[in-house]
Amino acid sequence: QVQLIESGGGSVQPGGSLRLSCAASGNSNHILWMGWFRQAPGKEREGVAVTSTHNSNTYYADSVKGRFNITRINAKSTVWLQMNGLKPEDTAFYYCVARDGALAMAWAERPADFGYWGQGTQITVSS
Repeated sequence: QVQLIESGGGSVQPGGSLRLSCAASGNSNHILWMGWFRQAPGKEREGVAVTSTHNSNTYYADSVKGRFNITRINAKSTVWLQMNGLKPEDTAFYYCVARDGALAMAWAERPADFGYWGQGTQITVSS
């Protein structure tokens, strides 16, 4: 069983930065992808960024490209999401996710493909 434990989050003014961290505990050797989804009030969950646990492949939602950076900091168990240039539209509940299969091209629209989810953390961007 894999558990995903998130930390970070909070409130920041537009243009500011935050970093989220996610640590996987338990038997995570079968996990191939880790990343983040988010959900804003009244909206569906959407993928933000994912990283492979076996190579350097990373993918981002178009809305965060150039502003967010996902980093895997050790063998397979911890990922960071550095968020720069935050905008009010980034306000959402952010979830760490993990998947033990291949990644679909439309991964950002397929939250059900990710079998493991963290408890989530709120990010609020407001002046």
